[in-house]
Amino acid sequence: MEDITLKIKEKLEKGEVVNLKIKVIANAKINSLEEYTDEILKLRINKPAVDGKANKAIIEYLSVQFDVPKSNIIILKGEKNSLKDLLINPKSHII
Repeated sequence: MEDITLKIKEKLEKGEVVNLKIKVIANAKINSLEEYTDEILKLRINKPAVDGKANKAIIEYLSVQFDVPKSNIIILKGEKNSLKDLLINPKSHII
């Protein structure tokens, strides 16, 4: 996890917008981010995939991990799916 997290942090520190493809495992015991395939990361989140709770927890977790405001993280695709495309903008509010 740390290797991929560091790579993403480095891109964000350079001011680069980062696109992430993640596979979400809801109701996990702990929150964690790890490599899944070359193109997809696995994010274990300790909230259920009910009423947007997991999506909210995903944004909160990534916000803390990458030190960006929650408003700078957007789910582009997969709001109601375990496979999600996310965009993280390090500099300013996206919308």
